[in-house]
Amino acid sequence: MNAVSPAAAGAVPAAAGAVPAAATDLSAFGADPWWLVLVKVLAVFVFLVVTVLAAIYLERKILAWMQMRIGPNRVGPGGILQSLADGVKIALKEGLIPAGVDKPIYLLAPVIAVIPAFMAFAVIPFGPEVSVFGTTTPLQLTDLHVGILYVLAVTSIGVYGIVLAGWSSGSTYPLLGGLRSTAQVISYEIAMALSFVGVFLFAGTMSTSGIVAAQSQVWFVFLLAPSFVIYVISMVGETNRAPFDLPEAEGELVGGFHTEYSSLRFAMFMLAEYVNMTTVSALAATLFLGGWQAPLPFSLIPGADSGWWALLWFVAKVWTFLFLFIWLRATLPRLRYDQFMAFGWKVLIPVSLAWVMAVATIRVVVGPESELLTPAMVIAGLVAVAVIVVVHRTRTRRGGRAAPTDAGPSGAARTDPAPFDPTAGGFPVPPLPHQRAALGRAGAPTELDAAGTAPTTDTAPSQEARHA
Repeated sequence: MNAVSPAAAGAVPAAAGAVPAAATDLSAFGADPWWLVLVKVLAVFVFLVVTVLAAIYLERKILAWMQMRIGPNRVGPGGILQSLADGVKIALKEGLIPAGVDKPIYLLAPVIAVIPAFMAFAVIPFGPEVSVFGTTTPLQLTDLHVGILYVLAVTSIGVYGIVLAGWSSGSTYPLLGGLRSTAQVISYEIAMALSFVGVFLFAGTMSTSGIVAAQSQVWFVFLLAPSFVIYVISMVGETNRAPFDLPEAEGELVGGFHTEYSSLRFAMFMLAEYVNMTTVSALAATLFLGGWQAPLPFSLIPGADSGWWALLWFVAKVWTFLFLFIWLRATLPRLRYDQFMAFGWKVLIPVSLAWVMAVATIRVVVGPESELLTPAMVIAGLVAVAVIVVVHRTRTRRGGRAAPTDAGPSGAARTDPAPFDPTAGGFPVPPLPHQRAALGRAGAPTELDAAGTAPTTDTAPSQEARHA
């Protein structure tokens, strides 16, 4: 059996069922001397900064390996100091403030984005209780009975920095990027929060240390496989990473919400993005992969996850998810915005709600303390995943067979939708899926012929069109 922190020993379930939230013992937290609290804060800060530097370097190296390139190889042995050199270079660049910005909010937005990213790590458990200079303390800064809700609340504040950065820049494209980020958080954070409900039901607590202790028998990734899949998808959308990096889509938005930023203020947005990647990865390891507990077959070794060894397993799990982020960026193309939003609202949220109802029903029918609960949940998870795959394949095939053709059912030619003026309101607006923009030589919308092409005209372009 894996070693369990005495601070959370009361939260270990007898079988696979839940335990009362009152059983979670948090008495080990809040009793550390001031110097130890300071050491923990500095340790968490250094861990996150070093992780960001390593993640930037390894992302460039892994992407180069996947795309048959070389990657950074100049600064330091094998280019290992490239991230540090880039950080020094961007810090020494001149910080430009464009004319027309709302200066106080423009300067405050990067701070609002980066501080919550660090604050979320306050309740992440790195390991069990250890001895630090003769003082026994948990490898965790602090913990709360509602620790997961604290993480959700803090990470939700970070999006205000992105929105305010886009709004205060006084430019069209940053504003659109900020609005996109708002829509992503609203849609994907709902699915993310719903994926936590099953974890709360089985752990009987919202405390992060209690959730880790509740997985000493079986990790929740096996009991709640659909919740794990939903969370992994949601965390990629939450952090604005490819293929969900729509707030920064250079194809439509130049650079997104941080287009008008430079120097350290731009670096703070990049730091916030990578720290958020680390935070959601650590949260995934805590909620579904047993936290700092050793995986098989290492868990069979006595003391494999006791003391400082537990830190090794936690870091390895976090880097597994960071590698997943990099792998997705190298593999998948960016989604179209309407596809992204439809997937969040029409797929993830309904599936999350249905799975929560299924988990609650199975626990009531089988019994929270029954030995049959674990196999029942594993079978239910596999069935749920199989049903989702079948429904998706069926809808895809039907969509392919029902694809529109040039001729309608009566043999008449298909009429295209009426064209629209993308700059009618004074700002460039991309077309919706059912709209088509047809601009003439003078820059005005024109009618489409039956072949779907704009008719040619011999009219000479106006002077305004030539200057445009």
